[in-house]
Amino acid sequence: MTCTPVPTVIISKMRAVLIKDGQGPIENLYIGETDKPVPTKGQVLVKIVAFGINSMDHYQRQGSYPAPLGASSILGVEFSGRVTELGEGVTRWAVGDEVFGLVGGGAYAEFVNCDEGLLLKKPGHLSWVEAASIPENYITAYQALVKYGEVKKGDHVLVHAGASGVGIAAIQMARALGATTVTATASTTAKLDWLRSIPNGATHTVNYKTEDFAAEVKKTTSGKGVDVVIDFVGQSHWAKNVESLAIDGRMTILATLSGSEVPAVNLGPILYKRLRIQGSTLRSRSLQYQTELIS
Repeated sequence: MTCTPVPTVIISKMRAVLIKDGQGPIENLYIGETDKPVPTKGQVLVKIVAFGINSMDHYQRQGSYPAPLGASSILGVEFSGRVTELGEGVTRWAVGDEVFGLVGGGAYAEFVNCDEGLLLKKPGHLSWVEAASIPENYITAYQALVKYGEVKKGDHVLVHAGASGVGIAAIQMARALGATTVTATASTTAKLDWLRSIPNGATHTVNYKTEDFAAEVKKTTSGKGVDVVIDFVGQSHWAKNVESLAIDGRMTILATLSGSEVPAVNLGPILYKRLRIQGSTLRSRSLQYQTELIS
């Protein structure tokens, strides 16, 4: 009896969430077929189980936030899944490993290429969805709060957009690192109540639409002010952020949701309070920077 070998089937296509005409309204999104990525040196091919949705994805779809040079034009920067193929020289991972990670684009798909240094082992106690929601949010929060904000035990921290993904991550991280107070701002009572109720949640909350957050943090810190501000809002919060900061305070600006131009700036408080103000992005940073941040 002669057995004929069964030929190996190489799948070169995959499904992904694509954008009709390359950009446009949400109605332009559709599930279509595209080329399956092939891992190159130092890369790992992951079969995606879940991916995260971030505001940058919406801006990219609308045409106002292009993917970094060399990144996939497919939406999505964070995901969880199983390793299915290894590129040349990969030593940290094996086929079948359960991972979650960060990419410059490409996560809204069945498969994604990821540099081996931007992957993390998925803990067994996390669901696939929970793991996929971590990389962009918590790494951004770590960069803002720890690398630039230099938060330490006993600090007072103010986090704007507290109910956002990065805001929640920053609140919980600050509490875990020993901050004495963590004040979060949001626009509704429901959000503020929830932020105080979650594990390692905010110690204090302020409705920025109806309350003066600079005055409130002065009360909670006995007049000192906060050591660290994490801001996403920009123009409308600028003056009160500077007012909120203590001597030697640090502010990290992650976005400018209310606008990027401040009509008038008093440089005096920045000088006499010795403030440090740092702008921060993550997606546009080099592979080496992102790898070192994760490691």
